[in-house]
Amino acid sequence: MAALLDDLQPRAALVAIARDFHARGWMAGTAGNLSAREDENHFWITASGKPKGRLDENDFLLVRIPDGAVIERRRPEDKPSAETTIHAALYLLFPDARACLHGHIVEGCLAADRAKQGAKNLRLPPIEMLKGFDIWQQNPKVDLPLFENTLDVAHIAREIEKRFRKTKPPLTALMVRTHGPTVWGKSLQEAYNRFEILDFLLRYAAKR
Repeated sequence: MAALLDDLQPRAALVAIARDFHARGWMAGTAGNLSAREDENHFWITASGKPKGRLDENDFLLVRIPDGAVIERRRPEDKPSAETTIHAALYLLFPDARACLHGHIVEGCLAADRAKQGAKNLRLPPIEMLKGFDIWQQNPKVDLPLFENTLDVAHIAREIEKRFRKTKPPLTALMVRTHGPTVWGKSLQEAYNRFEILDFLLRYAAKR
């Protein structure tokens, strides 16, 4: 990847991230999805069913944030990722978010499995790496928002919007049980860094 992802155009940066995530096992096969804001009202997101280790800049669709409508696609047969509604909800909730990254971390699923059924949060270990989310307290008590998985992804998006409108999350990340984490940031580089930090935290939690 380039020294700074924000030096690249949004789709070029997402291609670089996808190849990196795939190499780390976070986007096996066609799993996972990535997006980056194009402007105030639109974002680019990975097309559904694409092998994430072999994406190019034509494998993205331009989606309108308020209603999720596809505005542009480079290949007529391409469809937006199933999680597009989640990305749109996060961009609506957090206007300063410039990128949203969703992958699949084995240790994340293992750690989330330890939470009681119906639990709304997953307590993260109070270790140094939390500083990557700008959390600077000594021995902080930080909860990763946890959502139950369902094939109705739009329902998950509605649950995220409902909860986060009521209570702002303590960090720019969430976890869907038996599925995977989603991380967003004020820049592509910040979102990438924070996904990497969250992976460390979840691996630590899974091994405790």
